[in-house]
Amino acid sequence: MQSIVTCQSVSKVYGEGELQVHAVNNLSLNIHRGEFISLSGPSGSGKTTLLNMIGGLDNLSAGEIIVDGRKISQMTKSELAEMRLHHIGFVFQSYNLIPVLSAYENIEFIMQLQGIHADERRQRADAILKEVGLAGMGERRPAQLSGGQQQRVAVARAMVSKPSIILADEPTANLDSHTSDELLDLMQHLNKEHHTTFIVATHDPKVIEFTRRRIHMRDGKIILDEVADAL
Repeated sequence: MQSIVTCQSVSKVYGEGELQVHAVNNLSLNIHRGEFISLSGPSGSGKTTLLNMIGGLDNLSAGEIIVDGRKISQMTKSELAEMRLHHIGFVFQSYNLIPVLSAYENIEFIMQLQGIHADERRQRADAILKEVGLAGMGERRPAQLSGGQQQRVAVARAMVSKPSIILADEPTANLDSHTSDELLDLMQHLNKEHHTTFIVATHDPKVIEFTRRRIHMRDGKIILDEVADAL
């Protein structure tokens, strides 16, 4: 299988001297294209920091991360921004939708930055809204949508630019059990249909059970990396 993310002896250190904290500590990891992976562990285990470093949002203290064949440490700020714009989609627990924009406009925002023509933006937004089960709701603003619907818009926004990787940080944290199940089913569908790699940082046992490859972290290190039986 083709690697899409490789972490080579990666560390992230905050603070200095006796106040140093190793958020990620000499971690190595290889992720294949099309995998659906959970990163779990207690608060402070380093899973969100690792997610942010893979996404180019956090600098590395040591080591190297290679994303889609490119070394993160060798990219300029503008190159990192381009990588995030075209190759990585983000989903956060707080949805991060722009409240004054409709679902359509939130989804189209990334495509506007990519310079995609208005007709194609609307066509792709229509298609992804249908795929995430929100057909006919494009004109609604976030306040007019339930939490689960807002998270579906966030997933649609992450997917519509056709990224290679989706990085999701606690995507079910603010959702009830039924809505979490629906979101996980949706993410699995998108993973299988589009072969998009999903890396999900989570505390939620249900999310961990849902994923085939399960990576558990503690104190900035991987303490378990297992592949469950096919779901």
